[in-house]
Amino acid sequence: QVQLVESGGGLVQAGGSLRLSCAASGRTFSSYRMGWFRQAPGKEREFVGAISWSGSTTWYADSVKGRFTISRDNAKNTVYLQMNSLKPEDTAVYYCAAALGGRPREGYADWGQGTQVTVSS
Repeated sequence: QVQLVESGGGLVQAGGSLRLSCAASGRTFSSYRMGWFRQAPGKEREFVGAISWSGSTTWYADSVKGRFTISRDNAKNTVYLQMNSLKPEDTAVYYCAAALGGRPREGYADWGQGTQVTVSS
């Protein structure tokens, strides 16, 4: 099990950027595939992207491909979500999650509490 804490959310204008961080506790962070998800009001939670345990492979939802970048620093037990060219439709609570197996969009057993991102038009 790993505990996750997101930070870096806030209010930004359309076209702007934000970087979210997700700090993990535990010595086995580097074993986990890490994912980012988001949930907008009245909508289901959706997959944003994920990064392999080594950081060598990333996956992204079509809606964010080319605008968002996921990276990780295993020495710091932290995963990042760099969000550029933000759009109002990116407004949501963003969650990081950890998985030990399964497909990129599946198998996440541990979740953070979420951080709010609001993009104004």
